[in-house]
Amino acid sequence: MPPMDSPRLISPAHDPSLIDRRAWPMDGRLDYWHAPDGWALRRYRLGEGERGRMLVLGGRGDMVEKYLEVIHHWAQRSWSVTSFDWRGQGGSGRMTDDPLCGHIQDFGQWIGDLHAFVADWRAEGSGPAVIVAHSMGGHLLLRALAEGMTAPDAAVTVAPMMGVHSAPLPRWLAAGIAESMCAMGFAKKQAWTQKEESDRQRRMRQKRLTHDPDRYADELWWRDHSRDIALGPPSWRWVEQALHSTRLMERERGLERIAVPLLILAAQQDRLVSTAAIRRAAARIPGARLHVYGREAAHEILRELDPVRLDALARIDGFLDEVAPQGAVR
Repeated sequence: MPPMDSPRLISPAHDPSLIDRRAWPMDGRLDYWHAPDGWALRRYRLGEGERGRMLVLGGRGDMVEKYLEVIHHWAQRSWSVTSFDWRGQGGSGRMTDDPLCGHIQDFGQWIGDLHAFVADWRAEGSGPAVIVAHSMGGHLLLRALAEGMTAPDAAVTVAPMMGVHSAPLPRWLAAGIAESMCAMGFAKKQAWTQKEESDRQRRMRQKRLTHDPDRYADELWWRDHSRDIALGPPSWRWVEQALHSTRLMERERGLERIAVPLLILAAQQDRLVSTAAIRRAAARIPGARLHVYGREAAHEILRELDPVRLDALARIDGFLDEVAPQGAVR
């Protein structure tokens, strides 16, 4: 189990529908998977898998701990659930000397990790095998599929990062500034400041992510109790790469080649990713299903207040039961 002294270990035996969101389930497995270049990615697995196997991909700055609640939900539905921290965040090391800077030199590094991880994950057992991906994870999944990664039996993207909000700057100006900052030697520096001790900034960040102050507080609790997983703002290179990669996917034909059954959930008032870009991407992917929530949802739909969160889980579960029924193997 995780090398932590504060988080509790709990058993769901008393009420399998409930989970302590600030504890690791007792029957989970935490270890490391090594990328082809030897980089260690922290991996978590829960559930036996009578229903099938599921891979959960987080977003920028995320760590497995943020998704323990939904991982538990799907494990209780008999999925064997796997998740990992992206290279350079969570418990998967850092790419700069600043432990709070979310840096990557090239999104292609993450695409390469995903290709290799999925290949090993698919080889671990028989299907159905499905992937659920949030935000940046959704972008990386769709880009990997567009570039020819072996498709799962079904996929779900939640608020996928198909476009980045750069307001009040137009996208072209934001991209130009990011490119200039990288050219001037600031590629590995934080693109903005984030005062973690500021209550005002924390409230502003919460409103961008979720309407649920308790689930937002869970993230802060994990960060405060496990400082090695905490991450702050992205680097200028991350900003440049995010703007470049999303632009690339809009301009090049690739989404049209995605053949996997796909459900996309989005929030109309998302202040981090572009819902208009999500709509355009969904229209290009053959057979993709899109549901857009209204003002009741912010960016982290799976960590929203229960009316939204439970609705999203029901939509995902119903979709997977339809397109990747138990016993089906692609």
